[in-house]
Amino acid sequence: MAKVQLKDVVLARSGDKGDTCDISVFAPNEAVYEHLKRVLTPDVVKAHFGAWVEGPVERFEVPNVLALKFLCHGALGGGASSSLRLDNLGKCFGSNLMRLEIDMPDQLLNQLRAGGEHR
Repeated sequence: MAKVQLKDVVLARSGDKGDTCDISVFAPNEAVYEHLKRVLTPDVVKAHFGAWVEGPVERFEVPNVLALKFLCHGALGGGASSSLRLDNLGKCFGSNLMRLEIDMPDQLLNQLRAGGEHR
């Protein structure tokens, strides 16, 4: 088991709507997707962002594209038009989440490094 940053194993996209940040994380294959479903929980995402996410974090599984979608409520200081935060838009949240460290089985890492199955 190794600690890796999400950026080393997945892709992400993020955006915002009102005071909610939307982050989608895309796995390169089904094995990584199944592992992410176990380790990348709403509680883990909320803890990673700390006080930046004041409300709950919801997770939705999107298996047809091997994605996990997170809605972070109360994350944007009231929304783009009413917040005094600098660079508060949801687009920066995806990049920030990519710094999160997770445990990855050595077998999955070796498969990814060898250019293993990608969807």
